[in-house]
Amino acid sequence: MLPADSHVHSEWSWDTNIGDMEGTCARAVAIGVPAVAFTEHLDHVVWTADRGTLEESPHLASFADGRGRVTAPAFDAAGYLAAVERCRDRFPGLRILSGLEIGEPHLHVEAVADVLSAGRFDRVLGSLHGLPVGPEFYEPPMLFEHFGRERALRLYLRRIPAVVAGSDAFAVFAHIDYPLRFWPVGAAPFDPFAYEEEFRLALRAVADGGRVLELNSRVPLCPEILRWWREEGGTALSFGSDAHHPAGLAGGFREAAHAAEAHGFRPGRHPWDFWTS
Repeated sequence: MLPADSHVHSEWSWDTNIGDMEGTCARAVAIGVPAVAFTEHLDHVVWTADRGTLEESPHLASFADGRGRVTAPAFDAAGYLAAVERCRDRFPGLRILSGLEIGEPHLHVEAVADVLSAGRFDRVLGSLHGLPVGPEFYEPPMLFEHFGRERALRLYLRRIPAVVAGSDAFAVFAHIDYPLRFWPVGAAPFDPFAYEEEFRLALRAVADGGRVLELNSRVPLCPEILRWWREEGGTALSFGSDAHHPAGLAGGFREAAHAAEAHGFRPGRHPWDFWTS
């Protein structure tokens, strides 16, 4: 059995115009995914995107001003939760969890609390997508352009303890290796050992904060990071595809599950439980 996919987006995430909650549920049933958590984006940071990103994503560009500053719309919690209930009625054999992926939760504690008070959110992820640079906020690849990729990755990892310390709203820290999605093609291959100190610092903070580490399959997580997670006190894993459309659901999960097992993690009592060591 495939693990539950605990990081999935649908049309209720502002950054996708091809998401489909019902279509994703149908896909889960078809391929044998036992549970799905729709962790829709909740973002309050206004970030500056590079021109290439906006040209490649006209939908994202529709939320940008003339300077490339992207502002997410307000999240419709009531509409989203009603959609989850409709899917639960339509797919009674599939465990469907409500959820959020909160970007930079430590920076907007009150605004996050307001949304969470709107109803029940079963699985809440915390994410760090970028860093402040003066008055701007950059995600990769702008961080790489400003700092260089090596320094940008180190700065990113060193900021993670502040995210954990600054917010208790989330249970799972998502895609700890997020900047690697933007590692330049043709650059020297990523060497995890060159950043071991920073990764261990971040992993220790997540473990000490009582949070779960996400094994995000969008980019296969280096096995060394899983080993360091265990060594720094981590005891639980969550699996996430970060799918923004039905076809991406549970992508790479068989390989991710094998990697987790190789490092001593096992499924919980229920398919939607975290894997623990």
